[in-house]
Amino acid sequence: MTETPAQDLPDRLSTNPGSPHYDEALLARNIGIRFNGVEKTNVEEYCVSEGWIRVAAGKTRDRKGNPLTIKLKGKVEPYFREDG
Repeated sequence: MTETPAQDLPDRLSTNPGSPHYDEALLARNIGIRFNGVEKTNVEEYCVSEGWIRVAAGKTRDRKGNPLTIKLKGKVEPYFREDG
């Protein structure tokens, strides 16, 4: 798998359709997130400028059925994954 730099990615992006930072077309392009140098596959939302990601906290759900998330702070590097 190869990587393409993330010049076209927004500063903030969410996988939740109810969020103002949700972009379905962009998410369909197979985005990867590297957090503090480690590949993360369970990221719900990220913000590069503020340096945080939100990940699901186990299988716990809120009363609307959405996963409960925790915010982790560190270096966020989004990129486009390319199968190769």
